[in-house]
Amino acid sequence: MVCIYCGGSTEVKNSRLQKRVNQVWRRRYCKQCGAIFSTQEVVQLSTALMVRYSGKNQLRPFSRDELFLSIYESCKHRRKAIDDTSAITQTIISRLNGMSDTGSVLYTELVDVVRSVLKNFDQTALAVYEGLHTTREI
Repeated sequence: MVCIYCGGSTEVKNSRLQKRVNQVWRRRYCKQCGAIFSTQEVVQLSTALMVRYSGKNQLRPFSRDELFLSIYESCKHRRKAIDDTSAITQTIISRLNGMSDTGSVLYTELVDVVRSVLKNFDQTALAVYEGLHTTREI
């Protein structure tokens, strides 16, 4: 990585995995100007994870935004719907990352993970989600 101040090359002085938010924190040092700064590295899920549709042999890039919106529709009745949806989405993404060795996940598996998380969180949200999303593939 290049320095954000002078464009010189940097080296990593400290690095920590942040499991909860699924990212890596790094402290970097610029060899040229001596600046020290931190970076947060996250996986770009749209290129790292694909959703498979078994009946069609079709792959689509995973979209965190689509997942967020579908969960938000289910959680609108909650007082802190956006905060809750954000936390639920992160939990689901963490589970999906542990599921796939190939970089793809079946649509039905994705729906099952969402159901599992919502079941433990809010039965009303689960019922709304199931009404909107069946395991029938789109």
